[in-house]
Amino acid sequence: MAANPIRPITVEQVQDAVPRYCGVALRGGGSKPALASPQNGVALIALSALSGMLEYDPAEFTFTALAGTRLADVMPLLEGQGQYLPFDPPLAAHGATLGGTVAAGLSGPGRYRSGGLRDFILGVRYVDGEGNVIRAGSKVVKNSAGFDIPKAMVGSLGCLGALVEVTFKVLPRPEAYASLMLERASLGEALGTLVRLTSSQLDIHAIDLEPVAAGARLWVRLGGLPAALPARLDRLRGLTGGGDVVDAEAERAFWRDACEFAWAPRHALLVKVPLTPKRIPGLEAVLSGADPQGLASPRRYSVGGQVAWIAWPGTREALESLLGPLGLPGLVIFGPAGRARLGLRPAEAFERRVKAALDPTGRFAEV
Repeated sequence: MAANPIRPITVEQVQDAVPRYCGVALRGGGSKPALASPQNGVALIALSALSGMLEYDPAEFTFTALAGTRLADVMPLLEGQGQYLPFDPPLAAHGATLGGTVAAGLSGPGRYRSGGLRDFILGVRYVDGEGNVIRAGSKVVKNSAGFDIPKAMVGSLGCLGALVEVTFKVLPRPEAYASLMLERASLGEALGTLVRLTSSQLDIHAIDLEPVAAGARLWVRLGGLPAALPARLDRLRGLTGGGDVVDAEAERAFWRDACEFAWAPRHALLVKVPLTPKRIPGLEAVLSGADPQGLASPRRYSVGGQVAWIAWPGTREALESLLGPLGLPGLVIFGPAGRARLGLRPAEAFERRVKAALDPTGRFAEV
C-alpha cells in the first residue's frame, strides 16, 4: 500500500479514506523520510495536495492554511507583510509542509529567542479515526482554557489524527541580521562561553555550537534594526572577548543551511536529541569514544545547547546503545524505514493516555 499512497485533494476525501483501513499512516511533503515510511499492511495517505492559504490577517498576526501547504509557499507571503514564523521551521527548501512540521514537532535555531512551534500554533482541524472532522483551538491569539489539542498534535507523528488545517500566530520579522563566529580551542571552553551568553541580558536571536577537529565553534545571531546592530555586535564581542563578524552573504548561508541540515551527509541517520548544555559533555564523550579517529558523525548543538542534531553513520541500534545509558531520547528524521523513536521516552505514559482518548480504535499507526 505504501508504494501507491492515497492522495486526497479535499478534506471530504480524507474523511472517506481514513475509516476504510485498519491502519493508516500519514505523509506530508516527504521531507523527513524516516517519519513517513509506514509498516507493511498500513495504508499511506499523502496530504501534500491538500494545500492553500485559507485566511491571513496581517493586522491580527495570524493565518490559517490547509495542512499540506508547503512552508516554501507560506514564508514569502509572510515576508511580503514583514512577518515570519519565528521558530525557523526546518526543511522548507526540501518541501516540508505545515502539517508535517507540526506532526514532527520541529523547530529551527530561532526557537532560542522566540520559543518553539508549540508556542505559535493556535488551532487545528483534523480527521479522527472514524472520519469525523474535529476543530480544536482557535483562530485568534486569545484561546479557550482546557485540554490543548493543537499543542498535543505537535510532535505526535501523525498517530492522533490526520491534520487537515492549521492556524498559527506570527511575529514581525527583524529588518536585518548579523552574526558573530567564535573559535574555541576545546569543547569545555566553548560551553563556558555558551553559558555566559545564555546567562547574559543580551537580546540574542540564535546560538549554535559546532564541534570541529580543532575544538568547537560558536555561531551567535542577532536580529533587529540595521542601525543598532553594529553597537550590539560590539557589546557581544566585549562579552565574549572578540570573535569574527560574519559577512552578510555567509551569514545568511550558514543559518539557511542550519535550517536545511545541509551539513548532514544524506547517507547518515539524522537524529534529534533534546538535552541541556550540562549534558553535552557526556554525549560528546560517548560519540567521540565511538569515533576516535575524528568527526565521522557530524553534529550541531542548537537553541543554546537545548537540542543536538546528530548525523549518525551507523545503525539505529548502535546509536541507541549510546543514548540509552545517558537517559537521552532520539527522533530519527532522515534515514531508511525503521523505528523513528530511540532511547527513553519519559512522557510515554501520558502519550498513551492521549492516544487512547483521541484515537481509541488505534487507526493511526505509530511511527
